[in-house]
Amino acid sequence: MTAVALRKITTSPPHPAAVVLGPKADAAKARFETGYRRVRAPEWLMSVIACVMGLAAFVAVWAVIAKFGGRIPDPLTVGAAAAKIFADPFYSKGPNDQGIGWNVLMSLQRVGIGFGLAALVGIPLGFIVGRFRFASGMAAPIIAMLKPVSPLAWLPIGLLVFKAANPAAIYVIFVCSLWPMIVNTAVGVRQIPQDYLNVARVLNLSEWKVFTKILFPAVLPYMITGVRLSIGVAWLVIVAAEMLTGGVGIGFWVWDEWNNLKVEHIIIAIFTIGIVGLLLEQALVLLAKRFSYN
Repeated sequence: MTAVALRKITTSPPHPAAVVLGPKADAAKARFETGYRRVRAPEWLMSVIACVMGLAAFVAVWAVIAKFGGRIPDPLTVGAAAAKIFADPFYSKGPNDQGIGWNVLMSLQRVGIGFGLAALVGIPLGFIVGRFRFASGMAAPIIAMLKPVSPLAWLPIGLLVFKAANPAAIYVIFVCSLWPMIVNTAVGVRQIPQDYLNVARVLNLSEWKVFTKILFPAVLPYMITGVRLSIGVAWLVIVAAEMLTGGVGIGFWVWDEWNNLKVEHIIIAIFTIGIVGLLLEQALVLLAKRFSYN
């Protein structure tokens, strides 16, 4: 009885409207809750909205700067020029007058050759540096000294050695792509638990077996991270190198358009360089996800 009395005392009285309306109040409440339930937007939709709003804000700021900033072309002018350029991106009217498509492909070819050579050299060196303490001690001062050097500082050496602009640009790509691959691969090798290597030593596994069964699967995510960093640096450097060496390439195209005072074409080239770099980065991100092991 005491418990029942306490329960009656602590229970709050019903709302006067509920007493008057009775069952109608409960029905109205259920109708209100079901009709006005908050629905959370999908994550992909929020990402798309944020991206669109960011681009819209960027274009708006650009338009304001173009209106009050003097000779910078506005977005509409750049868009009209882009429509003309990309209407025929692969025209060819001589060795120094080619469409933006050919220039981008030529730059990608140089990046591919230099980057591929750097991978062939840098990844094995990274395994050696990470696997053997003596090799790490030998390579550490060289990497520490040469890694901070600006990539364009290597261009005169390339011109001196190869006596031609195209191989000199490839040489610069090779040098600047080398260091991230060596460092990240070596770090990945050092992160392997020592117990794994001790078991391999007990089982008398050959160095090739250790590499294929233990080192390579464990180091692969680190190695792909180094590849991603290298491809970003390579695409960044080739533009500057081509401005100095000339010929066909997106960097030379930017410099040529500057000499012709076509600022809207320079802005188009900036966006093109950024989009191509983004595509390269995303392709390697997908590759990294494909070969990530836990």
